[in-house]
Amino acid sequence: MSHVSANEYLKKILLAPVYEAAVNSDCVLMNRLSSELGNQIYLKREDQQPVKSFKLRGAYNRICQLSDDQLAKGVIAASAGNHAQGMAYAAKKKKIHATIVMPETTPDIKVDAVRRFGGEWVNIVQHGTNFDAASTYAQALCVEQGLTYIPPFDDPDVIAGQGTIAREMLEQQPDLDTLFVAVGGGGLAAGIAVYVKQLKPEIKIIAVESEGSACLTAALAAGEPVTLPSVGIFADGVAVKTMGVETFRLCQEYVDEVMTVSNDEICAAIKDIFDDTRVIAEPAGALSIAAIRKYCQANKITGQHLGGILCGANINFHTLRYVSERCELGERKEAVFAVKIPEVTGSFKRFCEVLGGINITEFNYRFANAQQAYVFVGVKLKRGLEEYAELTTTLAENGYEAIDLSNDELAKLHVRHMVGGKPPVAIAERVFGFEFPEYPGALMHFLNTLGERWDITLFHYRNHGAAEGLVLVGFDLPAHLSADFEEHLNALGYTYQEHTGNAAYQFFLGSD
Repeated sequence: MSHVSANEYLKKILLAPVYEAAVNSDCVLMNRLSSELGNQIYLKREDQQPVKSFKLRGAYNRICQLSDDQLAKGVIAASAGNHAQGMAYAAKKKKIHATIVMPETTPDIKVDAVRRFGGEWVNIVQHGTNFDAASTYAQALCVEQGLTYIPPFDDPDVIAGQGTIAREMLEQQPDLDTLFVAVGGGGLAAGIAVYVKQLKPEIKIIAVESEGSACLTAALAAGEPVTLPSVGIFADGVAVKTMGVETFRLCQEYVDEVMTVSNDEICAAIKDIFDDTRVIAEPAGALSIAAIRKYCQANKITGQHLGGILCGANINFHTLRYVSERCELGERKEAVFAVKIPEVTGSFKRFCEVLGGINITEFNYRFANAQQAYVFVGVKLKRGLEEYAELTTTLAENGYEAIDLSNDELAKLHVRHMVGGKPPVAIAERVFGFEFPEYPGALMHFLNTLGERWDITLFHYRNHGAAEGLVLVGFDLPAHLSADFEEHLNALGYTYQEHTGNAAYQFFLGSD
């Protein structure tokens, strides 16, 4: 790759014909988040592109630089994501044939999107079980069929196409103090940084990576691009093992700082974006907002103009379940912990009383033995970590041994859903589901109404913000207590249903 000067990049960006296909996307003020963080926070809405991501800019600009002979022979790319969709749209727009090589494991929704954007102009070839295999095959087809390969990021014309975002942002918000840009292969950050630093070098450029795929951080440490042994797949749009040679050169020269953000922080940012815009960003598209929240809190800055880029909104719908589960942990508005409590009648209710007025978001309990019980608890924090510190102190003062699991990935991803199992001894267990109006303190009110007469053997509650709270409770009920218990249930006033005969309960939780 020949060396391209900063001045040449400036010219390439200014002359890039991307608006034949792409739109000059809005740059909007995030009112709610700005108010919360005490800074003016602007979001560049690349979800407004026809393919819901910025990748169209670079792909189209690269294709526009080809000769008539190259256009006639066709182009090829390897991608399982946004680059593939940008390529397909660009090929149809230019009326040229494009081959898109996608791994065989690519979800149908992405394959169908590429087919829809490209129509008759696109030939989809599925090969291999990962991107590397698909890329190697695409390179071989490129040589064999005389096609032109369009890389996803490591190309001056692709970089320049992405850099047009910076041109628009400086026109829309010329008073920016700091601009946060997501990094995968580095094309977006490189194009934006080389443009901004020539026109307004006082603007600080912060590159943002996912903790699970921090290839720029690794490259800066080594002085050259290096290959990560593995990458996290949650933020799949930036899940790149090796950043580009040219993108690294530009980022090394023009990026001021690099930050990483966790999956929980990304989930919180997806919620932040939704709260302000009602748009659901893909994980990679929310990186810059995740970094802005983290940066403001860490540096205690106020009154500044901060910019971020919603660089993509092609999210798998089923990912939202994970996002919903993790966003408040990322905002530090929820904490989860494990605690031991004595296995005696009434201890469960007394433990809830020690928690006081704090809003409980989750409660998982299963009878373990006659001496002690293990409980998985989630709590909502109005004052963040300060409130959690007060809570742990209160628990210790009352003799409870608690373990903080808020940063334990295994606990959050798997263990919280696996608390329980069959009781170690035979018990006369019956299981009921209850509904009650959801409001602060509703769970404690439910426990008070339920009373302490009955031995609870299983308890699961999760506050999802709905109008009704749902709880599953198991009781040790010998036959001679059944009539009294059922009379008590009918007097409670709650909607309830017995699930003792449920097949899932019997298989996983029922006493043998």
